[in-house]
Amino acid sequence: MPNARDWDDTLGDLDDRRQRARRLGGPDRVARQHDGGKLDARERVGLLLDPGSFSELGTLAGGDVPADAIVAGSGTIDGRPVMVGAEDFTTLGGSIGPASNAKRYRTAELALRNKIPLVMLLEGAGFRTTGETHGRSPTDLLMQSRCSGRVPVVSAVLGASAGHGALVAPISDFCVMSQRGAIFTAGPPVVRESTGEVVTKEDLGGPGVALSSGLVHNLTADDPDALALIRRYLSYFPSSAWSYPPTAANSSDGPRLTPELLELVPRDHRRVYDMRDVLDAVVDEGDWLEVQPAFGQSVVCALTRFGGQPAAVVANNPSHLAGSVDADGADKAAHFICVADAFHLPLVFLADNPGVLPGSQSERKGVLRSGARMFVAQTFATSPKVHLTLRKAYGFGSVVMSLIGFDGQVATYAFPGATLGAMGAGASSEAIRADEEVARALREAEAQASYRSASGLGFDELIDPRETRNAIVQALARAAAARQAAAEPVLRPPITP
Repeated sequence: MPNARDWDDTLGDLDDRRQRARRLGGPDRVARQHDGGKLDARERVGLLLDPGSFSELGTLAGGDVPADAIVAGSGTIDGRPVMVGAEDFTTLGGSIGPASNAKRYRTAELALRNKIPLVMLLEGAGFRTTGETHGRSPTDLLMQSRCSGRVPVVSAVLGASAGHGALVAPISDFCVMSQRGAIFTAGPPVVRESTGEVVTKEDLGGPGVALSSGLVHNLTADDPDALALIRRYLSYFPSSAWSYPPTAANSSDGPRLTPELLELVPRDHRRVYDMRDVLDAVVDEGDWLEVQPAFGQSVVCALTRFGGQPAAVVANNPSHLAGSVDADGADKAAHFICVADAFHLPLVFLADNPGVLPGSQSERKGVLRSGARMFVAQTFATSPKVHLTLRKAYGFGSVVMSLIGFDGQVATYAFPGATLGAMGAGASSEAIRADEEVARALREAEAQASYRSASGLGFDELIDPRETRNAIVQALARAAAARQAAAEPVLRPPITP
């Protein structure tokens, strides 16, 4: 007669194996991880996900190597399913063996199959030297790249990340780094052996390098802050490109005027102001998330909500380079626009720039190439686009900010007195060596530019600055009402940083 006790030895063996895997690299190595101010892989997964929601995948992969140095599985963030993989630095330095490569591939495969976000938490040494040959086996990067533009792909660099594992970061839509993070093609020992250069991991790929290069988007103080930022970032996005962004059910910020813009935005075009103050005034409850704040600072890229609806804002910032579009700002915006468009977030362009940044240094940085990349990204975007010129938008700088007509905008606005054209009156006078009479005529024409444009419907409407929030909210609500079919992925995946 069968007896449930017949299972005791078998289940006891399974439990022993699971417990060994869950001890990671052992108490001494876990303690060293904690002493370094970092969480271990299992703590990271537990803090990222909703409490009690983690379901592990491949616990016994790797045999005697606990979980083969990566903790992976599924869980939920704010009740929505995600797939997650966390490299375990306490086990063989978080290196990648055949089993962990398979787990990484499977984690990404399930994210795409189930149409849910993929989150990778990085702290590892790249491929493990085992003497084994992988032969004809798929690499996880193939599946991770196939996720691009179809499900949100987010990564966090929470320690030293090198080699193959580090390649997840440039594939990601969003990458955050903690102060203790570093990322590089190869670590200091390999660099010293290969090139003779002696360099620390911080100087090779620490926050100062990773953020200034544009590889990493945002910096946080520690692991908990990084994991909280990932949760916040994903709150703006649908689970996949097959669905629309989630409207905030508890939004209490309805229609309202924004009289503070009369104080925040100087009428004199030569005076600077910070576009971040404008965002504080016009978005829902003053709440927004800036992406890559330390890179390409003349352009602000932000995730926020208008009337409860998630949106992606691309704005010139006159407090940096007078709002000119430089190469870094254009590259940042191009990637941001493509990611937003892939997941059907409406795009709101707030223009106030004197054009693309001129000068020999800017040309050496490839400003026209980067500007063209931004232009292609925004003009190919299929998401609803709203444009507002606050004070000025000149030349190619206006084009990349979605000002020109017949570019698929659902609404185009400007403040009265906004100036437009190939270049400002002062630069134009200098270029043609105008006399005082001609220069005065150019200045007068510049002052009337918004009215001349509006007279020919160059803008849908000139708006009072106090009407800014309501105009944007109404335009986005109108665009959302046009969604009659199920969402589908766009053909072009997001551009990598």
